[in-house]
Amino acid sequence: MTALSFDTTRRYVLGLGCERAASPDEVMVLVASALEMAGVEPGQVAGLASIGSRRDEPAMALVAARLAVPSVFFDAETLERETPRIKNPSDVVFAQVGCHGVAESAALAAIGPDAELVLPKIKSAHATVAIARALLRKE
Repeated sequence: MTALSFDTTRRYVLGLGCERAASPDEVMVLVASALEMAGVEPGQVAGLASIGSRRDEPAMALVAARLAVPSVFFDAETLERETPRIKNPSDVVFAQVGCHGVAESAALAAIGPDAELVLPKIKSAHATVAIARALLRKE
């Protein structure tokens, strides 16, 4: 169902949200801060996830390229189904894109039901990032 694969070394997904034309450098700085806050090394990231309307954003491409990971994108309906599991639902985001959160929802959706949010969304001026972890069956 997802284009990402998880193992004991690569089990984290970055959920990203950004305004149109957000600075790729701003988003990369935010991602670096999130990884540091969560204690996650770049080599532990399996991929990044966002809403489909951001598929062509240069910031998304830059983060994926710098981390050398694939990206997955979801429609708003899929992300909205994650609302019960997110920490920061937003009516403002819902009004803009049709789901109550992008970063947290996308990270969780990319992993599926065996996911936990390890870093709720953090924000910069024009972007958000959250980190989810794939729970391995032994846990």
